[in-house]
Amino acid sequence: MTDSATPPVDENHLIAERREKLRALRAQGVAYPNDFRRAHYAGDLQAEFADAGRWDAEALEGLGRELHLAGRLMAKRVMGKASFAQIQDESGRIQVFLQANALGEAYEAFKGWDVGDIIAVTGTLTRTRTGELSIRANAIRLLTKSLRPLPDKWHGLADVEQRYRQRYVDLIVTPESREVFILRSKIVRELRNWLDARGFLEVETPMMQLIPGGATARPFVTHHNALDIDLYLRVAPELYLKRLAVGGLERIYEINRNFRNEGVSTRHNPEFTMLELYEAYATYSDVMDLTENLIRDTARTVLGTTTVTWEGNAIDLGPAFRRWRMDEAVRHHNPEITVADCTDREALARHCERLKIKVKREWGWGRLLLEIFEATVEHTLIQPTFITQHPEEVSPLARASDTEPGFTDRFELFVNGKELANGFSELNDPEDQAARFRAQVAAKDGGDDEAMHYDADYIRALEYGLAPTGGLGLGIDRLVMLLTGSDSIRDVLLFPYMRPESSGAK
Repeated sequence: MTDSATPPVDENHLIAERREKLRALRAQGVAYPNDFRRAHYAGDLQAEFADAGRWDAEALEGLGRELHLAGRLMAKRVMGKASFAQIQDESGRIQVFLQANALGEAYEAFKGWDVGDIIAVTGTLTRTRTGELSIRANAIRLLTKSLRPLPDKWHGLADVEQRYRQRYVDLIVTPESREVFILRSKIVRELRNWLDARGFLEVETPMMQLIPGGATARPFVTHHNALDIDLYLRVAPELYLKRLAVGGLERIYEINRNFRNEGVSTRHNPEFTMLELYEAYATYSDVMDLTENLIRDTARTVLGTTTVTWEGNAIDLGPAFRRWRMDEAVRHHNPEITVADCTDREALARHCERLKIKVKREWGWGRLLLEIFEATVEHTLIQPTFITQHPEEVSPLARASDTEPGFTDRFELFVNGKELANGFSELNDPEDQAARFRAQVAAKDGGDDEAMHYDADYIRALEYGLAPTGGLGLGIDRLVMLLTGSDSIRDVLLFPYMRPESSGAK
């Protein structure tokens, strides 16, 4: 059955009508009963009896199987002594066939129920003349009265914003949205299964930290009243996880929230979910192998394919991911830049001026190379590509290259012009790390709000000895965007950050 078209009605009037119905229910007794026990699901029945040729009306009615379903009333069509309804539960939808002679007073009550109400249905299976699998009801009950009408359709910018603000309504009326979040849960579960099967241990580290570290980002600040100290919501779990690696937990991971007091866009939300892992005696090359296999296997397990479409681009996760040095990628897209230019601060500054890239006087060649990469290369990386050998200046926690001064053993994974992952051979030299922290402090004193603090306890941990270790940070939200083909990070967050509603909102 299909929803019948109705002319627009004042919502306040509809709410008032529904409140009157609720008052009548209260007068009759328990308005919100809780004694019905569901035993069957719409989606399971649709799957089990999908073969209409085998399961025609006669075969279904011959089963004599009594079913107990409950769900939200999504459509109703009253036709005198017989009516049709459609209910939706977490598994899907199914049609209900109602007859006055079978239901008696309950049938008259049904006529006054509203789309959006939650109802219980007991009955047997049948198939209508149009071939639709249906429940022939022999008992129905109203379980929850819906006081607000569901929207007829959601379209346009204003309605998109409403979907994000009122995700509970979006999940009711938009099956595609619900499917995205079901897939998100499956993706996270598969990431865990994959790592657990390879001997990784899941751990938890503090969300509130005395010193924010593990990433160059501006933190949120909060205050602990009992201790009378400021704390920071973590920007990354990295330094705590590596403390655990020092303690001998050699393969560990954490999936949890990070918080960064930065901009909001289709790619960024102030709080986001990360998978971060560390493996002793692994190099950044080993971690690239792990990252590639983890993403490919997750896609294959959850989606049944390694080919996805994201923002109109066909992405193939099946072949080996490209591995490309940052300086080589920059020179490929900017033939005017020579090999020598890539480590020459003055030369890169001239190229930035030509490319209209704003720079700061205190930036070295490493930061300028990164700025040129981000402006001219990043958006072109459609198929999965590891960009390797990042400059040391912009990689304060990565191990320096043994053979190339100024570069590190680091990679970032890009798909469809977006960064999905960041990893490197970890810097385990405490004196080198202390010097890098001091450079970050100097940058912070110079006005860089995203520069790191000096973490003396982390240096002390390194002084006990961190085994050669490889680490990875994988953005769960962006991975879900990739695997579900979602254009905005808000589409894969159940409750994305939104500005407060106006005072007139209801």
